[in-house]
Amino acid sequence: MTFHSPNTSTLPRHSVIVGDRLIERGSGRVMPHIYPGTGQITREISLAGPQDVDMAVQAARAAFPAWRALPGDKRRDLMLKMAALFEQNTKALGELSTVENGSPSLITPHFPLDAAQKFRYFAGWADKIHGQTVSTWGGPAHDYVIAEPYGVVGAIIPWNGPLFAATMVLAPVLAAGNCVVVKAPEIAPYTVMRLGELFLEAGFPPGVVNVLTGGPDVGEAMVGHPGIDKIQFVGSGGTAKKVLRKAADTLKPCGLELGGKSAVIVFADADLQYAAQRGLSGAISVSGQGCVNGTRLLVERPVYEAYLQMLQAIAGHIKVGDPYDGATVMGPVISETALNRILGMIDTAVNKDGARLVTGGKRLGGDYAPGYYLPITIVADADNKSMIAQQEVFGPVLAVMPFDTEDEAIALANGTSYGLGAYVHTNNLRRAHYVASQLQAGMIHVNGSGEAMSPNVPFGGMKQSGYGRLSGEAGLREFLQAKNVWVNLAKPEGAK
Repeated sequence: MTFHSPNTSTLPRHSVIVGDRLIERGSGRVMPHIYPGTGQITREISLAGPQDVDMAVQAARAAFPAWRALPGDKRRDLMLKMAALFEQNTKALGELSTVENGSPSLITPHFPLDAAQKFRYFAGWADKIHGQTVSTWGGPAHDYVIAEPYGVVGAIIPWNGPLFAATMVLAPVLAAGNCVVVKAPEIAPYTVMRLGELFLEAGFPPGVVNVLTGGPDVGEAMVGHPGIDKIQFVGSGGTAKKVLRKAADTLKPCGLELGGKSAVIVFADADLQYAAQRGLSGAISVSGQGCVNGTRLLVERPVYEAYLQMLQAIAGHIKVGDPYDGATVMGPVISETALNRILGMIDTAVNKDGARLVTGGKRLGGDYAPGYYLPITIVADADNKSMIAQQEVFGPVLAVMPFDTEDEAIALANGTSYGLGAYVHTNNLRRAHYVASQLQAGMIHVNGSGEAMSPNVPFGGMKQSGYGRLSGEAGLREFLQAKNVWVNLAKPEGAK
């Protein structure tokens, strides 16, 4: 098999975008970006540092009064222009997505089209933000509530879906009238770097959107900066705890969209072939490196072995390989470190915890060896208390286990510290609604696998999958504050 190398001549060069300044050399360290498909270095990136955070916050705060005062229809029009730019740059942004984290070119054109939909949806909200009047007690008065932006929002973006996550945050942030400082992930920076350039091309006022490509030191400086009014963090629970500890210094509010161990419940009355195809998507999508991927499969016992056979058969037809090959369905994982961690979890599951390896489990060699490739791996008979069932693998690995009753399925599904997503396969309408009502997760899909995740519905987690919501009206409200104004209308004593 031939593996193509990325075209490095078109990669963005500006690791710091502050106001209208496009800066190639940040104040931080120099770090190589490694393309996961071949293990080769694409570019040495001069990262942003903490002093660049100061500069970006100053630019955002300077831009905020005018951006906040801009009429909603003007913000709307700018966001619609940005949506059009996403569509015009579909090919280029798709290629950058492939370079930065190895996403297959078969799917990367979807990312900018999805971004366009997010900006169109929230553009519709920009001129419809309203408050309310309130009937008051204790005498004549006029009491009303105003929805106001926070000011400057700090957005920390993950490496597994940079364009997807960045636009999921930026669209409501900007529609609400906030300015923003965005931290691009240092190991997958290119789409967010280009995003910063596109905002200026679209005509957004300088300083409304500022981009810093940096590591943990930049994130820490953002969270602790008194000039940032709210943090929206998308990433792991472990890092989120550090964010919250640092945010406590300034009592800064935080929104958290974190990881998951989403259950896929397959009842015996489901369309098994369809449920098997959907069940595999948890391993295939972003090579299993998605926060809401369904990777814990709970299957009713009468169809358990038949379902496993279907999973194995379909997995054998999924092409793993060169992300630049249009026929490739699944690419590499992000790094050598990640690959070795995933292999270690598989080994523990099979050789220590007594699970059964159905397929996969070994690194792909030969032509694949320079990159970070694993086949779809299916581990059956997993104990729901074992590491493979409780912890995020963040790789193309499915843990499968049987259940006997509806109540047992619900208990197993809820039996983790996470609560981001869950999926139910059944043709029984009563069961579908009842099980959905009992599951402790922020997003439930019945007879689906994530395809209904769209900008007009709220997305977010329960338990240790975070709090706050992105998308939908709830996502807009996350970046607005309520202000109450009471005006005394009582006549002064003695007035006629």
